Amino acid sequence: MLLLAAFGGGLFGSAIGGQPAFIFTGFMVFIGIGTSLSGSDYDFLTNVAFGPVFGPHISFAGAVAAAAYAARMGQLDSGRDIAAPVMVGSPTPLIIGGLFGMGGYLVQTALAALLTTPAGAGRAAVALTDTVALTVAISAIAARLIFGRTGLFGSMTEEANERGRFFPGGNQAWVVHQQGLVQSTALGLGSGLLSGFAVVSFTQINPDYVSFAPILGFGISAASLIMLQFGFDGPVTHHMTLPGGLAAAAVIAGMGVEAGALALVAGALAGIGGALFGELYSRLFLIHGDTHVDPPAFAIFTMTTIVVLVQLATGAY
Repeated sequence: MLLLAAFGGGLFGSAIGGQPAFIFTGFMVFIGIGTSLSGSDYDFLTNVAFGPVFGPHISFAGAVAAAAYAARMGQLDSGRDIAAPVMVGSPTPLIIGGLFGMGGYLVQTALAALLTTPAGAGRAAVALTDTVALTVAISAIAARLIFGRTGLFGSMTEEANERGRFFPGGNQAWVVHQQGLVQSTALGLGSGLLSGFAVVSFTQINPDYVSFAPILGFGISAASLIMLQFGFDGPVTHHMTLPGGLAAAAVIAGMGVEAGALALVAGALAGIGGALFGELYSRLFLIHGDTHVDPPAFAIFTMTTIVVLVQLATGAY
């Protein structure tokens, strides 16, 4: 049933476009947190926001693959266009999106089983990374290798060769208005603080809320992409807010709600880390390529792994 639903999620995400699908993920996160706070028995976050309806590894990843295929067939101007619906008059790109949605469900399910430590005596199971983000990255790489023409790391133009791979310019850029080192660092700082505070304030009310509190900042970031969709220079920050929330939650888990100020500091540092990793991955995989390979997805699973490893090393679990 879930596999069939994932086909539908990938197809529908392709029909509305990858970025709009991800914006919907943000709004679904709001609803999911609201239902969790109200005590509902239905797990809206797992089944809808991060499930086959609008899970990024299904709807967004399916749309990325659909755009890559449509561009390869000459039906879309650019395989990196994740803002446009892939409604090109042929159902084939939509079918491709549905198939990648199914693949995303299967891959994420397998990764969640493989990358989770078993529970022991008095010890809970620990997810070693964000398998949804990792699946988004794997799916995008697969779409690049199958439908793209530029190879995994892209094909550098003569102008790009003169600048160097890690110096964006012209069409070889990701989010131009935030790609500067100082700009991205400042944005990561603020985003991490915002998400960290959400975690602290939630857990002060009820420590059990730590299970979903780190996701609020992510939802805010995803929903805020609506500004980009409407043509404004809005920020891309989900790879800052999610690590920021996770780092703050890690401090709270290890030291208690009394360590709120330290949790905010950890959130800020993780937000900056996510921002810088995002820029690094954009230069490594995206800006020289002809399909979309998502820098935030890479940054999120990288930063999540770092946060988890620090927790394991310090005995915070």
